[in-house]
Parts: sequence; C-alpha cells; structure tokens
Amino acid sequence: MQLPPFELERYFARYEFSARYLLSSSDCEPLTLKALLGMADNQHRQLWDELTLGYTESQGHPLLREAITGLYRNLDVEDTLVVTPEEGILIGMQALLKPGDHVVCTFPGYQSLYEIPRAIGCRVSLWEPSESDGWQFHLDHLETLLQPDTRLVVVNFPHNPTGALPSVETFDALIGLLRQRGIFLFCDEMYRGLEIEPGATLPAACESYERAITLGGLSKTYGLPGLRIGWLATRDRDLITRTAQLKDYTTICASAPSEILAIMALDNQKAIIAGQRERLHANLMVLETFMTTHDDCFHCQRPKGGSICFPGLRRAEGAQAFCRKLVEKAGIMLLPSAPFQYGDQHVRIGFGRQNLPEVLDRFEDYLSTIDR
Repeated sequence: MQLPPFELERYFARYEFSARYLLSSSDCEPLTLKALLGMADNQHRQLWDELTLGYTESQGHPLLREAITGLYRNLDVEDTLVVTPEEGILIGMQALLKPGDHVVCTFPGYQSLYEIPRAIGCRVSLWEPSESDGWQFHLDHLETLLQPDTRLVVVNFPHNPTGALPSVETFDALIGLLRQRGIFLFCDEMYRGLEIEPGATLPAACESYERAITLGGLSKTYGLPGLRIGWLATRDRDLITRTAQLKDYTTICASAPSEILAIMALDNQKAIIAGQRERLHANLMVLETFMTTHDDCFHCQRPKGGSICFPGLRRAEGAQAFCRKLVEKAGIMLLPSAPFQYGDQHVRIGFGRQNLPEVLDRFEDYLSTIDR
C-alpha cells in the first residue's frame, strides 16, 4: 500500500515546535501530568504507583475497555479495541475495505480518512459541505454520491476543519439512508463532547447503527494527545475481531503508563470536559470579536462543535503566502487550506488553548503593521 505524504502533518512538523505561538492547534488545552494524577482515586493511584513496564493486553487494559464501554449504550467490553487514533483509521479501513470498493468521505478533512481507502485501491467520492449554509453537509448531496457498490461512508462530526455538526435529526436520517442500503459507517468522533450549543451532542454511531464503527480518543476533547490513546467501538463482532488481528502488525499493544492515565481521565471525564467546554466558550467569544473587528481580512462561519473553525481569507495573496509571512514575521503558526487540498483561501484556527487571547493580541499587532 503506497501512501502520499500527509500534508497537514508535514506542515505541523515544520512549524509546531519552532513557532512561538500556535493558532491552529486542533486539540484543547493539554492537561499536566500533575493535574491528571491529582484527579485519581486511591485505586487508580495505586495502579500507577505499582505499575510494571511490561507488555500490556493487546485489546487494551480491562479497566480501560470497561471505562470506554461505559461511554456508550448497548455495548459490551468485547465491542471495543484500544488503539492509537491514527492506527484506528488505518486498521479500521483495512478491515472494512478491499480494492475496487466505493467509499464516500466528508471533505475537506483529516487526510488519512480518504487517502487510506484510495491507497487500498478504492474509488473515493468526496462529500463537501456548503460554506454559505454554515458548512452544512446536505444529505441530498450525499445521495447523489452513493453508488450501487458503495461499501463505506466516512464522516467526522464535529467536523475538522470547519466545526460543522449536523442536527440529531439529520444524523438519524443519515443512518437510516445507510441502513436501507447496507452501507457501513465509519464515524470519527474525536471531538464528541465539544458541541457549542447545549443538547447538540449526536448519539454515537456505534450505539445507533449495527454497521457503524466509532473512532474515539483522548487527544482532542480531553486535551491528552500525548497519551496516544484512542479506541474503536462497534457492535459488529467480526469487524472488531479483524481490527484486533491487524493491530498485531502495528502497535501490538498500548503504552502501559498511558493506559493507566487514560483510565484516570475517563473516570474524571465530566470534570475534564466541563473545563474544556468553559474555555472553548470564552475563547469563541474573543475570537468572534476579533473576526468582527477584522472582517476586511476574514469571513467566518460560526462553528457548531469542536475546537476549530475554518475562516475564509479576504486577501489577494492567498492563504499559503499569508501564513508563511505570519509565522516568519510574528512567530504565529496558522494553517492554510492547502494541506487540506482545499484551495488557497481558507485558514484553520484552533481556539481550544488557554493562551488564545494573547495570541490574538499578537496577531492584531501584526495585522495593524501590514495594513498601514
């Protein structure tokens, strides 16, 4: 299987650890190890203190899988597999697809969601949202993309990079459409729990549809990307068995310390997510004021979920040139739309980090300098 360079990851590799300010981070404010250990109860702290650094169970620590299962309705522990998030995409697609299958994927998006099917030898159609409708993904558009041999539909809700999120009614209709045709659903739910409006959280795909597989994890909503802990969840036992077999060729098992820390995080999920959501709401207000002030430079649809948005750029120079000058002259990393293979007139902004107001102040100073 030949894969092209992952353009977004290559862009981050160039700037993420050299730029002074990050304005495109897709995750929420990372927790410190001290803070996470401070949340642990006596049982989980004992697991940490007495941990031996040997191999772990391939499917995941039993307590971790039990905690993951508790996130969903109508699932058993055997319906879950602990993975790194990117690994989950790779082995999930390999378990589901064969050369010649037809796949539909939301776009723009995380490149591996559509490039891995292409590398397997699948025909891939891209389901694009309407920016003028608030980046809405229309079901009637999806219906035009489906073919008699469509094997899989891949979605990412809340959506990276636009912040799009369908209504519960639209998501139910999507599942009904796929169920009628027997099409599998792969749902990237890494931002689930970060909905902007109360009550907008979608039901998990794995608990709503017998042919759905959910990708979840701690990287985005929980602010714990350094743990490299995610999971696949599905009611299709044959599918979870195939993914577990494929994992023997990738990571084999998870990091022992990461699994114990992940158990602590899920045990304190309500407090962690509440803190991240509070920060997101405060930051979004600051960001919207910034966008209004600089509407000569940006036009932005309000995100409905996640910690990112995808403003359009009103500058003749294009997003790549604009972002290059911004990082070189002001030390601010902003992600242009080119790594998403989506033209050159949008940028991704992440608003989940604590220092967003400081970064926007620095950005404002830069804009005032170039616009003189």
